[in-house]
Amino acid sequence: MLLTVMVGAQTAGADEGAPGRLASVTSSGHARPCGRLKPPRRGTKRTGKTVGWPVPEKELLVEPPARPSGNIHIYSINYKEEAEVNIYNEDGSYDVKALAEVNHIFKCRRSGLEHDIDTRLMTILSHVYDHFGGKRIELLSGYRFQRRTTSNHFHGTAADIRIPGVDPLKIRAFVSTLDAGGMGVGWYPKVGFVHVDVREPPSYRWIDYSKSNPDARDRQLPRGFKRKNPES
Repeated sequence: MLLTVMVGAQTAGADEGAPGRLASVTSSGHARPCGRLKPPRRGTKRTGKTVGWPVPEKELLVEPPARPSGNIHIYSINYKEEAEVNIYNEDGSYDVKALAEVNHIFKCRRSGLEHDIDTRLMTILSHVYDHFGGKRIELLSGYRFQRRTTSNHFHGTAADIRIPGVDPLKIRAFVSTLDAGGMGVGWYPKVGFVHVDVREPPSYRWIDYSKSNPDARDRQLPRGFKRKNPES
């Protein structure tokens, strides 16, 4: 069965579902060009091939999944820091101290600034932690204080993750089963991580075959901002 998707979206905006060339894609992720939505913008720099598609409503959960344990063990590869917390209090409310610990782990690697991370994203990470046997989740990129303010990372609603010893495709497949609407899931095979975010519907999926450039211009600090961590 083939699925019509968009190819050639700007890599820097892949997590926003940028438009591109129409293609047919199989479950294995291979694309077959079959037309074009619109011409590429002049001056757009292509750093790799991105294949993306909106998720049909029939493939989404009717209701959100049951609440996870709340346990999260997450490690920042940028700061070599980790948090092992439960985001819930005994009465089911959020533990403010635990949320603050997670916010700290998600802090921007360039500026050192912290941002409130969306609790919906934390819930997803707890589901991942539960499903994969309590293995530590490695965070490659969390909050990013950057020039491109449309990124989900800028708003504290996205995480690039991997789990040592676990095939990223299994992470991608599992995270996708949690989607009741309003999620983005991206797979970066050349780098070996999965992007997950919470967003306004529709949900979106993509595969980015680029090597990913964490120092791309749109990911740099806003002009005039003085770095807190000049060595990063």
